[in-house]
Amino acid sequence: MAKTILAVDDSASIRRMVGFTLKGAGYEVIEAVDGQDALEKARARQANLVLTDQNMPRVDGLSLIRSLRALPQYRAVPILVLTTEASDEMKAQGRAAGATGWLVKPFDPKRLVDVIRRLIG
Repeated sequence: MAKTILAVDDSASIRRMVGFTLKGAGYEVIEAVDGQDALEKARARQANLVLTDQNMPRVDGLSLIRSLRALPQYRAVPILVLTTEASDEMKAQGRAAGATGWLVKPFDPKRLVDVIRRLIG
């Protein structure tokens, strides 16, 4: 059975590119338009990995990570941040919130798939 990835980004074009890349690599993708949408979808259906943007309306990436980490079923699920934010300070905040890794946009599809395969197979 295909592993499921919850992909969270307020940009429809990024969601399309990420979805296309991950589906092409054999993953099932659940798309969410922001952190609030992602939390609702994460509660409704377990994902094997979460890939989230940082800067989004309603609930940003770090707040989403903290909320997911508070749910027992997401304590050990890998969470990757895919964002334009590249500062060490933001990365440190991401780690403190519980992020597993940090990827900077624009993303390299092959590298994204390689990182995900290392984390969840």
